[in-house]
Amino acid sequence: MIAMSGGVDSSVAACLLKESGHSCTGVTMKLFANEDIGASGDDVCCSLSGSLDARSVAAKVGFPHYVFNFSREFDEHVIGRFIGEYENGRTPNPCIDCNRFLKFEKLFQTARQTGCDYIATGHYARIERDGHSGRYLLKKALDRTKDQSYVLYMLSQEQLSRTLFPLGGLRKSEVRRIAEDRGFINSRKPESQDICFVPEGKYADFIERRTGRKSEPGDFIDESGKIIGRHRGLIRYTIGQRRGLGIPNPERFFVRKKNVRDNTITLCEEASLYANAVFADNFNLISRAAPHGPVRVLAMTRYRQKECAATVEWTDADRVKVTFDEPQRAAAPGQAIVLYELLDGDTVLGGGTIV
Repeated sequence: MIAMSGGVDSSVAACLLKESGHSCTGVTMKLFANEDIGASGDDVCCSLSGSLDARSVAAKVGFPHYVFNFSREFDEHVIGRFIGEYENGRTPNPCIDCNRFLKFEKLFQTARQTGCDYIATGHYARIERDGHSGRYLLKKALDRTKDQSYVLYMLSQEQLSRTLFPLGGLRKSEVRRIAEDRGFINSRKPESQDICFVPEGKYADFIERRTGRKSEPGDFIDESGKIIGRHRGLIRYTIGQRRGLGIPNPERFFVRKKNVRDNTITLCEEASLYANAVFADNFNLISRAAPHGPVRVLAMTRYRQKECAATVEWTDADRVKVTFDEPQRAAAPGQAIVLYELLDGDTVLGGGTIV
């Protein structure tokens, strides 16, 4: 069962699997209607044109295509969590939640119920079996500019054992060339850059429209607690933000912390944005069965960030402390921290949510 958004990546993934002899079924997940998110037109995820593009590719390659309505699950587990996290002062990553709850839970279950042995997606990542430990490993894609292993850190051993990433060993240029050679209608389709259900990137406007609640203005304070201005609502700001603060001061202020209880936002100079360590919970181990003391790793606290050397220690079964060799800028609660094995820099040790 192949998840097909209508984009070129999932289309080529499906084509490669079919051409290699697999029996394939293409599925487009209907996650929301445009009117649900205040969007118009066919240029957003889950649009009619996306479904038709996926169906066109399936027909050309020669396998069936279906549309499954997962809008209720998406609203609960992705949009609802996104809103809740922002309202509680954190910075969510809805792409990770979509992978966790929709692609690799709901679609995974559907595939098993309908007799499919594997699910496949157009993600840029690789899965390998460790011959010594027998564990399935999640690794970075060959094309490092497209690598998506960061947003897949939550995959379990069972999910990894039944998932295929056909694009993991290809570069994006090769993927487009394959699509062009086969005459796919979407071979030059541009990539989406925004969160799919907030197509214009206006997070606060989306949240207020969906909830019917206005985010209340409050005080900007400095690190000593002194009031230095007024903010326009907590959901309009993210950790590390500098632009749009409206503080009449020649110094460069940045958002350091959001306090939901007091409805205040603490501003600081850039030096105070750097942290020596972070704590993360709901940590999912992939490459190792269990920790044995501190482990040297490479860490990423944001998607597409350059990795930094660090040491991870377990403070509980699924809670870790990651101490960086060099302080890291603007690590935000709610975001993922993903750790890679130091030996090769490719293999995902595991990941969790920064608290």
